[in-house]
Amino acid sequence: MLAIAQDTTAQNDELDRGATSVAAGAERFCALTRELKPVAEMIRFVVGPAGDAVPDVKRKLPGRGIWITATRDALTDAVKRNVFPRGFKRDLKVSRELPAEVEQLLAKAALDALAIAGKAGNVVAGSAKVEAALGGDGVRALIHAADAAPDGKRKLNAALQRNISPGQREITLIEAFNGPDLDLALNRSNVVHAAVLAGPASETFLTRVARLTRYRSGKSPDSISAVAPSEGAARECNSSEVNTPDVNAPANGAQGNSTE
Repeated sequence: MLAIAQDTTAQNDELDRGATSVAAGAERFCALTRELKPVAEMIRFVVGPAGDAVPDVKRKLPGRGIWITATRDALTDAVKRNVFPRGFKRDLKVSRELPAEVEQLLAKAALDALAIAGKAGNVVAGSAKVEAALGGDGVRALIHAADAAPDGKRKLNAALQRNISPGQREITLIEAFNGPDLDLALNRSNVVHAAVLAGPASETFLTRVARLTRYRSGKSPDSISAVAPSEGAARECNSSEVNTPDVNAPANGAQGNSTE
C-alpha cells in the first residue's frame, strides 16, 4: 500500500528525479496537458546554467526535469502559458524561439543518423540507383529532397508501387529535408533522391525521422507510412514536413545536446 502511494506521488510531481530515473518504456506526466504518456512521445527539459529552459532530447542532462508532449503545437502552447516556471517552481528564462530550437535539434539528429547509415553502406543515392534498389526487398525508406521536382518524385513513387509485394515491410516516404542538408549528411553533392536499405543504423534513422515528423505535424508515424505511397499519401506526408529549418544553425541554450 505504501509503495503504491509513493508511486502515485512521484507520477503527479511534474519534476522528475533526474535523467537516471528514465527507464525504457517509462511514462511521465506532461506539464502542459497533465496527461500520462510514454517518454518516447515527450521531450524532457532541464534548467541550464544560465537559468533558462534547455531541451534534453537525449534524456541525459543532469538535474531534475519536466516533460512536454513532443509536438511543436504543444511546446508553443507551453511557452505561451508559462508552464516552465510553474513546473520548475522558479523563475527562469524561456525563449519564444524554443519550439524552433527543438525542431533544429530533432532534424539534426535525424540527419546525423542518416550520415551513419550512409557510412554503413545502407543508403543509395541518385535516381537510377534508387529505382534499381526499389526492385529489391531491402528498402526501408524512400527519400525525396523537399525541393525535388514533382516529375522525379512521381517516377520513383510509381517504381515503388510496381515492385511492392504482398506482406512486404512498410516503406516510409520521407520529404523532411532540403537537398543541401542531404548533401551534407551523405557527403556528396546534388542529392535529390535516396533509398535507405535495411540495417541497424537505418532503423535509428527511421526512429528519429518519426519523432521529427510527430513533432512537426502532431501525427503518429503510422499515419505517414505506406507500403505503396500514392500521390495522396505523398501529399499528406509533404504537408507535415515543410519549412525545414537550418539544422546547422546553433540552437540557443542547447549547445552540445543531440537527440537519441
